[in-house]
Amino acid sequence: MPDTAASHRASRTAQIRALARRDLAGAEAQLSEFLADTFRIPVSHVRIRQDQYSLNSLNGFFRSSGRNYFFKFHQEEGEEDMQGEYYRADILARENLPVDLPVWSSSSPGEQVLVYNRREDRRFSDVLRDLDEELDDRTVRQAADAERALNQTILDVALRTLHAVDEKQVAAEPIHHLFYERMVDPKTGRAPGGRYRSFYIDQVFSFPGSVLSWKELASAELHLNGQVMASTIGETFDAALTNLNPVNLTGAGGITAHGDAHNANVWYDEGGDAPSLTYFDPAFAGRNIPALLAEIKPTFHNVFAHPLWLYEPELAQHRFGAQSQYKNGVLQIETDWDLSNARIAMLNVKIEAFWKPFLQHLADEGRLPVNWQDTMRSALAMCPARVMNLRAGVGAHNPTSSLIGIFIIGLTGARPKSGQNRITQFFKSIDPRERHA
Repeated sequence: MPDTAASHRASRTAQIRALARRDLAGAEAQLSEFLADTFRIPVSHVRIRQDQYSLNSLNGFFRSSGRNYFFKFHQEEGEEDMQGEYYRADILARENLPVDLPVWSSSSPGEQVLVYNRREDRRFSDVLRDLDEELDDRTVRQAADAERALNQTILDVALRTLHAVDEKQVAAEPIHHLFYERMVDPKTGRAPGGRYRSFYIDQVFSFPGSVLSWKELASAELHLNGQVMASTIGETFDAALTNLNPVNLTGAGGITAHGDAHNANVWYDEGGDAPSLTYFDPAFAGRNIPALLAEIKPTFHNVFAHPLWLYEPELAQHRFGAQSQYKNGVLQIETDWDLSNARIAMLNVKIEAFWKPFLQHLADEGRLPVNWQDTMRSALAMCPARVMNLRAGVGAHNPTSSLIGIFIIGLTGARPKSGQNRITQFFKSIDPRERHA
């Protein structure tokens, strides 16, 4: 149990995050006091950045002793008592991964805060967001080259640090806060719990064309743009509970990785001969991260969360069409959502520079589990399912973006009974067996 002081500080940061939703100036005033108290420094000019990518965190800028700083802290709702050494940039730096080291950090449960020297670089997420809207072939090529260089480094580190791991080592990694631990009760470990229970169980889902209970949604046969899927949404969630349980993630070994390197945690540095990428906010970095899980978050959030539907649902409802029909236990979803050219370019780089050679190495070493695709499908599907509440009207989502979200959970988590789609093509392109066919 945390001591009284730690509990007080945890509830204070939770209050700041909640206050920021309705009173930004008030939250900035409280945050100024919090940063000053935590790091024993003078603090002024605090500005919270209103940012669509910060789904579970708060970030912004402040000044101290004449210098400008950038701060970021995670305040996960219902997860304030997370234990352990939370920020470990040194793990990545020792392996020569490009990572921005913080000036100050706090790893106390519930108040995990990083403070960096302020940079003028844009985040890679902002660069690609622009490219989703206005295709500039030269800039896309530059961005893809930067992504390729980073992934070549990631691959080098993954191959060099790959090692056998046991259940205890794997279970100790904080990356599970992003996956399995959001599906179970944090105190008892029982399922369904956490975000799984609060987001889905006994809830009602309003889509264009249908309103479904969770029981109806979970058990419906899925038809996605006419393609019949082999698993229901409920079966996809049940599979994730098994496939993402840390005790089942030792087979492929462990590696050193960032763990949460979506592009809002990556700087785009244009100061050299060519743009380059640098990590920050290594909240879930580790040395024993399950090999099949380490690059799932960037694969999903940098590609399949775009364009617009996850991070900017208010724009997605005007950009994309989505309709549903529920009849006799069958849920049909039709949508014109698809990846932008920029995201296809990023996916192709991720395939060629990381997934294909890394999985081939695992296969050559006899480390690739038989169910590797099932593990990766579950992890990809749980990225949108657990990162925020997709139900329309609860948070930012509307009926259209909510339906697109369910479509993508089904697309990533379930295999089709026949035919191909973007996800089956992704797995075919990285499958070591295909290279010997």
